Amino acid sequence: MASLPPRKLFIGNELTTRSSWMTFNWPEKKMLTEPSRLQTRHSEKGPWASFTGVQRAACLNKFADIVEKNVDHLAYCESLPTGRPIAGIIHMDLAHMAQVFRYYAGWADKIAGQSFSEDNGFAKIVRYEPLGVCASLASYNATFLYVGWKLAPALAAGNTVIFKPSEKSPLGILAMAPLFAEAGFPPGVVQFLTGARETGALLSSHQRIAKISFTGSIAAGKAVQEAATNSNLKKVTLELGGKSAAVVFDDADFDLCVGCVGGGFLANSGQICVAASRVLIQESIAPKFIQAIKEVFEQARDGMGSSPLELSTQHGPIVDKSQFDRIMGYIEKGKQSAELITGGNRKGSKGCFIEPTLFVNPTSDSPIWKEEIFGPVLTVKTFKTEEEAIELANDTVYGLASCLYTSDLSRALRVSSALESGGVSVNSPYLPELNTPFGGSKQSGQGRELGSHGLYSYLEPKSVHINQAVRTMQQPEEKTCAGTCSSISAIYHQNLLD
Repeated sequence: MASLPPRKLFIGNELTTRSSWMTFNWPEKKMLTEPSRLQTRHSEKGPWASFTGVQRAACLNKFADIVEKNVDHLAYCESLPTGRPIAGIIHMDLAHMAQVFRYYAGWADKIAGQSFSEDNGFAKIVRYEPLGVCASLASYNATFLYVGWKLAPALAAGNTVIFKPSEKSPLGILAMAPLFAEAGFPPGVVQFLTGARETGALLSSHQRIAKISFTGSIAAGKAVQEAATNSNLKKVTLELGGKSAAVVFDDADFDLCVGCVGGGFLANSGQICVAASRVLIQESIAPKFIQAIKEVFEQARDGMGSSPLELSTQHGPIVDKSQFDRIMGYIEKGKQSAELITGGNRKGSKGCFIEPTLFVNPTSDSPIWKEEIFGPVLTVKTFKTEEEAIELANDTVYGLASCLYTSDLSRALRVSSALESGGVSVNSPYLPELNTPFGGSKQSGQGRELGSHGLYSYLEPKSVHINQAVRTMQQPEEKTCAGTCSSISAIYHQNLLD
């Protein structure tokens, strides 16, 4: 059996115990003693700011290389507390995280400024500077992906970072943390804290943190936003989940749709923020399509129950008993407001396995149609026209990602424009890409990760205006502050008259 990482925090390139650095007043939820080892300096005051872009890129690239040499151990530590199949962590999460670090390594020495013409006597330049200390709070369902999306752009931009994983998935992070020191990151540049909501609340409200990036529920995201606003108006990026819609038209490739809508949805047992948990099927193909999805779900059910640590395992359990009970509660509500086609039960007597569950024809206010469940529960409605499909798809407070299936390119462009979501995929499940922005509209969040948008969200533009006339007017022996200011005023008024 692989060894587990020490149950400690990673502060200043060292693993340290919690009691050695932090003291809280729990009733008031505030910090009593300033943790000296957590005083991560503003990036411009520490060694990381003195690194050139090329040097920062070297650290990011080396970290990606080291991760790829340790995938088996990292995946084991992540799978153990979450129950996620280890093969998916190796081939999806860790592979993607390494790619993200290499992508932003390529950006590190290409953060260009801007300059503007001197048409009014002033040279104007714009610099892009790191924000300082940035914090990240992540959900349990894809911890390593969030490390890539949140840490890589922040580090490439020259910031220092603090990352808190979910209390449901701490082991993978603790195993990975020392790899940053091995990759050459100076002490204090990358820090990892574990803990529950109280820890996240302290980071959200900390006066020395310039930005916080959060992935989780709408309710928790609103709490993060409020704490950030009430403390120091820190910048906030929020990815708050979704109730994504898949729209299937009758001219789509039938087998492709079944594989994507059915099999694709069950990845990670439905615990994916972009999973298309609402499906809209055109009436003419609905009976055949529903039957095909039913068969996919029942085949997946029959293969469930094996250990997530086996490379052949495709479908794991729900992360813990609390989330298991929550999903089963939604299934019971669904039985009262929709037709159950298959599933709806616990699979086996051990572990938090839930049968892939398919409902059809829910009422318009059914909780299984309106609310994010974050589990293997798929709900189907039918539609007649394109206009009806768009209206049904947009009837939600969520707007993270959508997908549509059709062989008509004009329709694909038309519907993708009309769908109210941060991302739309055509003839495939929606998956974030390295070089395009990822994020939600409506209550699915604000801000974007990945691509250039992800990088510049960790940079602050600064305008510098240089008076070009001062040099010609200066008389070194006779120069006075009053005289210089009078000259500037004269230039300004002359420019206005001109």
